[in-house]
Amino acid sequence: MSCGCDSCDEMLISDTPEQLFFENSSTSSSVDSMELSFENYGCRHYKRRCKIRAPCCNEIFDCRHCHNEAKNSLEIDALDRHDIPRHHIKKVICSLCSVEQDVQHNCTNCGISMGKYFCSTCNFFDDDVSKKQYHCEECGICRTGGKENFFHCSSCGCCYPKTMKGTHKCLEKAMHHNCPVCCEYLFDTTKEVSVLSCGHTMHLECAQQMEEHYQYACPICLKSMYDMSKVWKKLDEEVASSPLPEECQRMVRILCNDCEVNSEVQYHVVAHKCLNCRSYNTKLIR
Repeated sequence: MSCGCDSCDEMLISDTPEQLFFENSSTSSSVDSMELSFENYGCRHYKRRCKIRAPCCNEIFDCRHCHNEAKNSLEIDALDRHDIPRHHIKKVICSLCSVEQDVQHNCTNCGISMGKYFCSTCNFFDDDVSKKQYHCEECGICRTGGKENFFHCSSCGCCYPKTMKGTHKCLEKAMHHNCPVCCEYLFDTTKEVSVLSCGHTMHLECAQQMEEHYQYACPICLKSMYDMSKVWKKLDEEVASSPLPEECQRMVRILCNDCEVNSEVQYHVVAHKCLNCRSYNTKLIR
């Protein structure tokens, strides 16, 4: 399962007319011409017609991601590394006429729209409205994918696809932690996030890398990440085809990571099967 977010700026969604503004259809023809002629703008993260002045270091960057990448690089002293407080951005610089001004949708000097999508709460601009950006009041940030396709789970503290409503396992602040594999903060990540059946979250790419290395258990709670019934069936066959000599046979106690039930089973070098849920995702405890 995946939350399908760009993390907006940004990730996965209740907007208000006072906070979200789109380019006015009545924009003058002169401004339209300026927009059409202004083809090279923005950065690799967003297409937009403005730069931002970072309130934390007073430097100018194309976007908050450009700032964070520059200010958290290994070349920067560890004590000076920091992220930009996006909601505290007060000044933007028009990319067309270079006039610095307060954050707003249109340039006060040349009238150009700095981005077809604009959120005055997140101080966020983006010309690519195909992402279907929207602002989530409860998350406190903008997300992508269309408000109609997502719901905010108050227990998990994040937005999930409506297909997960009533079916996902709620975990308090499930997205408010670092990915257990790459350690990047998940709540406002720009990468796609996978929601595991146990309720824990991680980057989809990281989950796929784990699968490529035959790792199928959640790094946090050790529960199986997928339906493992076919794997358990193969282990049944392997255990049955390799009986232990009599001198190695003994009873051991195991704990199942999937159902958390203790069982007393026959020891085997291959694996130990839970007597309750039939899972082989177990560990010896005695």
